[in-house]
Amino acid sequence: MDTTSFKTTYVNKETATKEWVIIDASDEILGRLASKAAKMLRGKYKPNFSPHVDCGDNVIIINADKIRVTGRKLSEKEYIRHSGYPGGQRSRNMQETMDLKPEFIVENAVRGMLPKNRLGRQMFRNLYVYAGKEHPHEGQKPKEIKLNTIK
Repeated sequence: MDTTSFKTTYVNKETATKEWVIIDASDEILGRLASKAAKMLRGKYKPNFSPHVDCGDNVIIINADKIRVTGRKLSEKEYIRHSGYPGGQRSRNMQETMDLKPEFIVENAVRGMLPKNRLGRQMFRNLYVYAGKEHPHEGQKPKEIKLNTIK
């Protein structure tokens, strides 16, 4: 019996196969879109997934201004920031944020679903979110995927 065939191989940064995928966010629910995008960024659907390596894909999300949310989130969910000075806390609800910068809403939801460490910050750099249909990544030849095909 040849025992060399039973060796477990792990993916590292050089051997990871990273692809470019594009997701159309029009009429998608925000949380479901974010969880699928985080799974793609992490690479958890790949058979050679390693939790300590960035082996996920580069994800482009278009039409971020056409996402849907359920319930009363548009009027009640708040995004809070702080300037660092006393009394410098500012808040904006989801509807105001959607009007000003819809990319932030999707980015914030996906960032919350990634690991909270150096690897998660590196994975987040592989996410590109655009409010409209145009994006500058045509040279990478991204393949379009449907969210309900991802398990």
